[in-house]
Amino acid sequence: MSAERNRDWWKKAVIYQIYPRSFQDSNGDGIGDLKGIIRRLSYLEELGIDAVWLSPVYQSPQDDNGYDISDYQDIDPIFGTLEDMEDLIQEAEKHHIKIIMDLVLNHSSDEHRWFKEAKKSRENPYHDYYIWRDGEEGTPPNDLRGCFGGSAWEWVPQVKQYYFHQFSVKQPDLNWENEKVRQEIYQMINWWMEKGVGGFRLDVIDKIAKEPDRMITDNGPRLHEFIQEMSRETFQKAALITVGEAWGATPEIARRYSNPDGSEFSMVFQFEHIELDQQQGKEKWDLAPLPFLKLKQVLARWQKELYQKGWNSLFWDNHDLPRIVSRWGNDKTYREESAKMLAVLLHGMQGTPYIYQGEELGMTNARYSIEEYRDIETLNMYRERREKGYKESDIMASVYAKSRDNARTPMQWDSTENAGFTEGVPWIKVNPNYVKLNAEQQMQDADSVFACYQTLIRLRKKYEVFTDGTFALLLEDDHDFFAYARENQNEKMIVVCNFYEKMADCQYKEDWEHMELLYDNYHMEKQDHRYRPYEARIYYRKKR
Repeated sequence: MSAERNRDWWKKAVIYQIYPRSFQDSNGDGIGDLKGIIRRLSYLEELGIDAVWLSPVYQSPQDDNGYDISDYQDIDPIFGTLEDMEDLIQEAEKHHIKIIMDLVLNHSSDEHRWFKEAKKSRENPYHDYYIWRDGEEGTPPNDLRGCFGGSAWEWVPQVKQYYFHQFSVKQPDLNWENEKVRQEIYQMINWWMEKGVGGFRLDVIDKIAKEPDRMITDNGPRLHEFIQEMSRETFQKAALITVGEAWGATPEIARRYSNPDGSEFSMVFQFEHIELDQQQGKEKWDLAPLPFLKLKQVLARWQKELYQKGWNSLFWDNHDLPRIVSRWGNDKTYREESAKMLAVLLHGMQGTPYIYQGEELGMTNARYSIEEYRDIETLNMYRERREKGYKESDIMASVYAKSRDNARTPMQWDSTENAGFTEGVPWIKVNPNYVKLNAEQQMQDADSVFACYQTLIRLRKKYEVFTDGTFALLLEDDHDFFAYARENQNEKMIVVCNFYEKMADCQYKEDWEHMELLYDNYHMEKQDHRYRPYEARIYYRKKR
C-alpha cells in the first residue's frame, strides 16, 4: 500500500462510536469504563469495524456527560486511569482497531485549572483564555442564548464581568483569538498522537471562531484559518482520521473542511438530513413528519457536491440523536426489516459510515418517566416548557422522540440482569426490551440485524464502487422508494429500498436482469418488482 493510499485508509473504513458510560461496566459501579471496552474488543472485531470513536473519557465533573473537560491529559476516574487508556489503544491495535478520541475544543469545564485562574482577576494570565464582557449584574451584554436554554452569559462577581458559554453554564467558551490558547491545545493534541491514537472527532468545531458581539456563534470569519493552523501543527504529522462536528455546514463549507489536500479534516458531520423532521424554524422538540422526498434530495445533493471535492460521513445515529429504527423505521412490527433497510440505504453511499453502539442490533428508543432521564438538555427543555404551559403529554411525546437519552441507555449484551452491562445499578435505566433484543441472541442468528451490518461492512471492503463510484438518485419523485445507482469504470451497483411498511411495486426495472443480487434483507430466492415492507436490495454488475 502506498504512503498516500495509507493516509486515506479511512475512505474504506467503518467507524464504531462508543459512548463509554453506557457500553460495558467492568467494576460494578453502574458506569461503563475503559476496561469494559477492552473486554468487548473481540465483539467489535467480529463485527468488522476499523476504528472506534470514543466519546470523551477525560477528567470531568460530568455536568454534560464528559463534554465538560477539566483536564485534557488525564482520564476521569469513573472510566479508569491513563494507564487503562494506554492499554485500550494497544489492545485495540491487536484487534486491528484504531481509537479515535473526542476533542472538545470550543469550551472547557468551569473546573478546568485555566478557568479557576481566569475568574480570580482580570489581570490573571489565564483570564484571556476565555471570553469576558463588562456589564452589570442582571443585564447580560446581549440576548444570545445557550444551546441548552437560558442566557449564554454568566455573571462572575469577583471580576464584575460576564463570561460567554454556548452550552451549560459550567462550560465556558475558550477564546481562540488568544494564540496561547491555541498553542496549549496543539501541544495537547500532539501528546495524544504520540500515545498512538488513530484520529480525532472534533466536537462543535464550527463554533470556535465565535464573535458574540456580532451575534456570530457558528462559522465565524477566522474559522478556517484556525482549523488550518491546527491541522498543520498536529493532524498532518500522521495518517489520522479527523472529523469535525459542524451543525451549520453546507456542501460548500464541507468542501473546505474535507478538501482532498488534507489542509483541514478528513470529513465533517453535517446534520441537514437529521433536522428534517422538526417544524421549520423551530426547535428539535417541535416534531414534524419526515418529508421523504426532501430526505432524498438532501442526501443526493451531499453525495454529488462532495464527489471528488471532499468526503462524506454517513450516519443515522450518535450520542445526541434518537435511535434511527424508532425515528424513521418501525420499531414494533418490522423492527429488524426496517433496521436492515436503513443500514443498506446508508452504507451503499459514498463516505465513511459510522455505526453508533447498538445500532448494529437495531436498538430502540426508550419510554421512561421524566424522573428516569439524565440528559441535561432534556431536563432543561421539560422544565422550560412546563413553565410555559405546554401540555405534559406533548412534552413527553417530544422526549420520547428526540431525547438524547434514547441513545444513551446501556448496551444490550445479553438477557441477564441489566442486559449484561453491569452487575451494579446502571447509571441510567436499561431499555426493558433487552430480554429479546441483545447481542448474544443476534450473534447466533445468521439473519439478524448484526449479521446484516457484518455483510455490509464486508461488501464495502470488497467492491471499489462503494468507495469511488458516482452517485445518481433514481425514482426522485417516488413516495415509496429510495433508490440510487453507484458506478465507476469497472462496476455498477443499484440500491433499492422500500422505505415504508406497505407492499409496493418498484417502477425502476432497468438492468436488474443482468445484475447479481448482492444483498436482500428478505433473502428472497425469486426477485420481482414487488417489494415487501422495508425490503432493501443491492444489485451489482462487473462491467469487464
